[in-house]
Amino acid sequence: MSPSCSEIPCEPYEKDIQTMRWITYTKVTFTGAIMLMATGCARTSPTPETVQGYVEGEFVYVSAPLPGKLAALSVQRGTQVKAGDLLFELENVQESTARDETRLRLAQIRAQVADAKKGKRPTELEATTAQLNLARTALQFSEKELARQEKLLAARVVPLQEVDRIRSQRDQDRQRVAQLEAELGTAKLGSRSDQIAATEASMHALEAALARSEWDLAQKRQTAPTAGLVFDTLYRNGEWVAAGRPVIVLLPPHNIKVRTFVPQSRLATLHQGDTAKVIVDGIGTPFSGTVSFISPQAEFTPPVIYSRESRQKLVYMVELAFDQATALKLHPGQPVSVTFRSGS
Repeated sequence: MSPSCSEIPCEPYEKDIQTMRWITYTKVTFTGAIMLMATGCARTSPTPETVQGYVEGEFVYVSAPLPGKLAALSVQRGTQVKAGDLLFELENVQESTARDETRLRLAQIRAQVADAKKGKRPTELEATTAQLNLARTALQFSEKELARQEKLLAARVVPLQEVDRIRSQRDQDRQRVAQLEAELGTAKLGSRSDQIAATEASMHALEAALARSEWDLAQKRQTAPTAGLVFDTLYRNGEWVAAGRPVIVLLPPHNIKVRTFVPQSRLATLHQGDTAKVIVDGIGTPFSGTVSFISPQAEFTPPVIYSRESRQKLVYMVELAFDQATALKLHPGQPVSVTFRSGS
């Protein structure tokens, strides 16, 4: 037989029953509170026109096509630069030496081309001209002497042999004048055309080599391709930089954009060129943006999700800088709320 209630005290059982009733009441109350909180959150959730997004920055990586030791870093992180401002310089001893050597060789070959086109020197031309004048004078004398001897031969005063000797001398003087005239003309012409063409080809090759050496030297000194913010510097003075490795990271204002994700049910209401409001934490006035791109491909989940609850856990290292435009107030990776205007 089981013991009766009169034999065993019933107070512990009554306490257990009360405890179970309290636990049940607590669970119901807690469940109701959760439902109320869910209802409240649903009431305070963003409107269907508001979606979450983040700031995206497309960086410009500035590098040199040639290797070298970093000799001078002209900017620091957070510096605003304009297009054409000097960013950094690499050591250029080898390039500058090659440029100077090519310049000297080019000057040498240009002088050779000019000399080949000029012909002989003026003093050499004067000497040949003097010899030609002397030969012409001798020819005039021999011609007069031949005429006089021919008259004497007709009068039978001189023998025929003497006249033949004078005529031979006259012919020699004529050939001497023709020879000196040809030499003088050749001296004025300079080198042959083939030699001049070969020398000019060598000159053009050195001109191309000089242009290449000057380009190599210029590449050791990089300037900003566009205006923007120096987002980061990847090397320090004295470090070796490999060819093509970025040294400066620029963030142009026009490369800052906001990416957001909308459900496919709202895709038909958006068009390129529509305006939207972008709300950033800590800034009361929303920014005005324009839809510049709508992806033709669907995504099941955006790559980065920033919920309102997770925003409170995000921390940012802040480097204060004075803005130039609205885009400079935005930081890549910063969560934002985007509100598309109704009817857009």
